[in-house]
Amino acid sequence: MAALALGALAIAGVAAHAPPQYPTTTVTSLESDVYTATVNTSVYAAQATAPTSKFPKHYVPGKAFDRYITIWMENTDFDKAASDPNLAWLATKGVTLENYYGVTHPSEPNYVASVGGDNFGMDNDDFNQIDANVSSVIDLLEDKGISWGTYQEDMPYTGFEGFSWVNQKTLANDYVRKHNPPIIYDANTSPRRLSYQKNLTEFHTDLANNELPQWSFITPNMTDDGHDTSVTVAGTWMRGFLEPLLSDEYFMERTLILVTFDETHTYTIGNKVFSILLGDAVSGLAGTTDSRYYNHYSEISTVEANWGLHTLGRWDVGANVFNVVAEKTGDVYRPNLAVTGANETIFQNSSFAGPFNDNFAKAAYPAPNVNIVSPKTGRTILPAIKRTWGNKKSYYNNGVVIPDGQHPPEGYAVNDVAN
Repeated sequence: MAALALGALAIAGVAAHAPPQYPTTTVTSLESDVYTATVNTSVYAAQATAPTSKFPKHYVPGKAFDRYITIWMENTDFDKAASDPNLAWLATKGVTLENYYGVTHPSEPNYVASVGGDNFGMDNDDFNQIDANVSSVIDLLEDKGISWGTYQEDMPYTGFEGFSWVNQKTLANDYVRKHNPPIIYDANTSPRRLSYQKNLTEFHTDLANNELPQWSFITPNMTDDGHDTSVTVAGTWMRGFLEPLLSDEYFMERTLILVTFDETHTYTIGNKVFSILLGDAVSGLAGTTDSRYYNHYSEISTVEANWGLHTLGRWDVGANVFNVVAEKTGDVYRPNLAVTGANETIFQNSSFAGPFNDNFAKAAYPAPNVNIVSPKTGRTILPAIKRTWGNKKSYYNNGVVIPDGQHPPEGYAVNDVAN
C-alpha cells in the first residue's frame, strides 16, 4: 500500500474505509524520564536498542492535502530572512505568508505552542516536561488514524529525551530537546510514540521506502537552523534539503510544507517571522503572497480543518486556517489589526503567567474550554480531553486575538520583565 500514491489511495476509497491503526488515544506506560541520560556511554548503549517504528500504512485523505510537513529555523527578523537569496528562491516556488507571527519569546514556548495550542506561560529554554493530562495535536491525529512523526537532525537515537546532544568531534551544539515539541509533552513518551520521534537520517529512509507519515515536524541542528550561526547558513541548508524534494513526485503529491522561524531575533518589535508554504497543495500559486494574519496556532487549526479533526479547546480553535486550505474547508478568516496594522499595539513577544513561568506570578495549568467550537465550521473538542478535564472555568475562546505578556487574560498579571 505504501508504494501507491496518496492521491490514488484517496480515489480508490481505500483510506476512507480502512480502520485507524492506532490502538487508542489513551497513552499508557509513559517513559518520560527513562531516555534522558546524555553521558556518552549511556547514549551509545541506548542507540543499540532504541526501537524505530514504521508508521501505519493507512492514509487518510484531506480536503486540501494528504501530507503536512513543517520545518523550523531560528531567531531571525522577517526582513533579514526575506533578503536571504536561498530563502528568496524558495519563496518563488510557493506562497510567502507576509503576516505570520510567533506567539512569544524565547524559542521553546513557541515550539510548544505550535503543537499544543498554548505556551503555558513558558519563558525559558529549560528541560521542561508538560504534564501527561495535557494533550497536543498528536492526540487529534491519532484519534483519526493519521500517522505522524518528527525528524530531528543529529538526534542521537529514536526516542531520545535528553536535554541536548553535542557533536562528538567538534563539541558544537547539535540536537536540542527544546526544538522537538512533541517530546516535551509527557503524553508523547509511551514506547510507541517515542518510536516515531527519529533522527533526520530516518526521513531519507522513509522517503526512499514511500513510508513518510502524514504529519511531521522537522528541525535542523543548531548550526543548520541558524541558531548558532546565521540566516545565510539556515537558508543554504533549507534550500539544499528542499530543492531535490520539490521535484520528487511521491514527496510532493498532495503535500503542504510550511517553512518558518520560531521567533524574531529582535525582542522589541512585533514577532513577525518569515514563512513560506510549498508543495503540491499550493500548485499554481508559485511566487505569490498571502497577507492574512496567522500565528503558530494556525499550524494546528489548518491541520484540524484539513482532516476534520477535533480541537484541543485552546488557542487552536480560533486561529486562522491558512487560506489555501480554508478555501476548501469553509473556515472563516478574521483579521487582527492590533498585531498587523501600521501602528500595532500587540507584539506577541512575551508570555503571561503559567506553570512554566520563571520570572513572575506562576499559575496552574489552564483548563481547556470544552464548549467552544471553531467559527462557522463547528469543530468540537476531542472527547478524551473533555473526559479528562471536565467542564472547568477557562480563559480560552474561539476569537483570533490571543493574549500575551502585556495583554494577559482577565485576572492575570502583566509581564513587566524582559523575557
